[in-house]
Amino acid sequence: MLRWLFFMLVARPVALVALGLHIRRRERLPRTGPAIVVANHNSHLDTLVLLSLFPARLLSRLRPVGAADYWFANRVRAWVSRHILGVIPLQRGRPTRGEDPFAECDAALEAGSVLLLFPEGSRGAPEELAAFKGGVARLAERYPMVPVIPVYLHGLGKALPRGEWVFVPFFVDVFVGEPLAYAGPRADYLHALEARMHALAAEGRFPEWA
Repeated sequence: MLRWLFFMLVARPVALVALGLHIRRRERLPRTGPAIVVANHNSHLDTLVLLSLFPARLLSRLRPVGAADYWFANRVRAWVSRHILGVIPLQRGRPTRGEDPFAECDAALEAGSVLLLFPEGSRGAPEELAAFKGGVARLAERYPMVPVIPVYLHGLGKALPRGEWVFVPFFVDVFVGEPLAYAGPRADYLHALEARMHALAAEGRFPEWA
């Protein structure tokens, strides 16, 4: 109930009213799980916007994947992350021997969830794409039948960029790409996914960020 209230009273109003969200090709978003949605990462608002793209009936299946050292840094943030946002913690850096950092992601996909991933790993400069980390390719290799859908978010880097806490209402465009099936090897798949994200970023032919 708390998650539903947060979704309806916070996430959706911020995304659809304050930001003036404009979604292109919404029909490409998964209507059920399992699925993996990957997006660029420029703002604290990215997760809220991704959650707001889906109908309320899918809320229980939406699982953002985030860095454990940020989302679970203290008890209060950890509780909100786990019980309100449904975040799956991911340890950054090399895993300890015998540890599988994607075990909870595996369990979520096998339960029919939709993972929301930021393959850049951390928030970057506004409207600039950084190189993707290899985690998404590993998941795609494990679950080649699960669709991986790229989503490019434009404008959130200006609405609430990294290092800022003052929200500035700004129009946001969301570009949904076609699912990219895994054909291997992982390096080639990651390169193809990056290329597809760059193509989405170029669709609007935005001027350079000032």
